[in-house]
Amino acid sequence: MHKIDLNGKTILVTGSPGFIGANLVLRLLKELTSGTIVSLDNMNSYYDPKLKEYRLGLIEEAAKSSAARHIFVEGSIGDKALIDELFAKYHFNIVVNLAAQAGVRYSIDHPDVYIESNIIGFYNILEACRHNPVEHLVYASSSSVYGGNKKVPFSTEDKVDNPVSLYAATKKSNELLAHSYSKLYNIPSTGLRFFTVYGPAGRPDMFYFSATKTLSANGTIKIFNYGNCKRDFTYVDDIVEGVYRVMQGAPEKKNGEDGLPVPPYAVYNIGGGQPENLLEYIEVLQEELVRAGVLPADYDFAAHRELVPMQPGDVPVTYADSAALERDYGFTPSIGIREGLRKFAEWYAKYYC
Repeated sequence: MHKIDLNGKTILVTGSPGFIGANLVLRLLKELTSGTIVSLDNMNSYYDPKLKEYRLGLIEEAAKSSAARHIFVEGSIGDKALIDELFAKYHFNIVVNLAAQAGVRYSIDHPDVYIESNIIGFYNILEACRHNPVEHLVYASSSSVYGGNKKVPFSTEDKVDNPVSLYAATKKSNELLAHSYSKLYNIPSTGLRFFTVYGPAGRPDMFYFSATKTLSANGTIKIFNYGNCKRDFTYVDDIVEGVYRVMQGAPEKKNGEDGLPVPPYAVYNIGGGQPENLLEYIEVLQEELVRAGVLPADYDFAAHRELVPMQPGDVPVTYADSAALERDYGFTPSIGIREGLRKFAEWYAKYYC
C-alpha cells in the first residue's frame, strides 16, 4: 500500500454537501493543516435542497477556522466540460467521488438520472483521472451490489452478478469501470461498499428519516416484508472514518510478469457487521424520538405502523464482512444503533421542532 499524506494536497469531493460528502469535508477541514478541498454538487431537488444548504453552511462555518481552504462549485459530474475544467484548474491529487443518484426504489421509475449521474458522471471522473496525475481515486459503491445473495456476511470475494435494481447495477458498473481504468492507465482506485448509512442531517428518503417525519405528523409508517428484514446500519461517523483512512492508503502501483501494470485496485465493505432486525431498529428509533421530545411519551406506536409485503428492488438482509478494512486500515465500524439514533433524534428535534 502506498501511504499518502493528505496535508498540502488538493482534494476533490464530489457529492458534497450531500450527506456523506458534507461529513467527510467537515472531517478534512478539522484534520488538515494545509491544502485545498473542492466540493462539487449539483444541489438537485431529489430531496429538499435546504438540507444541502444547511450542510453547506456547516462547512462554510468550519472553513473559517480551518488551516485548509474550502471551495464550493455548483455543478454536475455529468457535465464533462465542467469536470475537465476543474481538473485543469486545480490539478487534484486526491479524488473522492461520492456524487451519485441514490435510492433503490427511485431507480425503478426514474432510470435516466441514474445513467446520467452514476454511469456517465463516473466515466467523466475516470477520464479526468486518466489525463491527470491523480494519486488516489476513492469512490462510493454500495451494499446493493450483493443483490439477493444468500451467503452472509457479504464478502468482497463473493460474486455480485445478479443485481435486483438499476441502482445496484450502476454501482457494480462503477467497480468494473474503475478496474479497467486502473489496469489500462495505472490509476490507483478504491471502491467502498457502504451499508445503510444513517445519522443527523441524513437523506430524508432513508427509512429512519422518513419514518420520523411520518410519525411526527401523526401518520402511519409502512414496514416492508412484514418486518422480516435485517440491515447492517452504519452510522455516518463510522463511514467517514473509513473513507478518511482509505484516502491515506492507495493500492500500490506495480508491474506483472508481462511488464504491464497490475491494476492498483481494491474494493472494501464499510458496515457495522451487526445486522439489526428492522422491528427492533424501529423500536429503538421510537424510544429515542420520545426521549428527544419529537414524539409525546404516550405515543401509540402500534396504531401508526402497518406491516406490508416486500417491495421490488429490496433485499431481506444486508450484512457486511469488513475484515479486509480492519486488516488493511485498522478500522471496524463500532457505533451502535442506540447511540446513532439518539444523535439523529436530538438533531431532528433541534432542526425541525
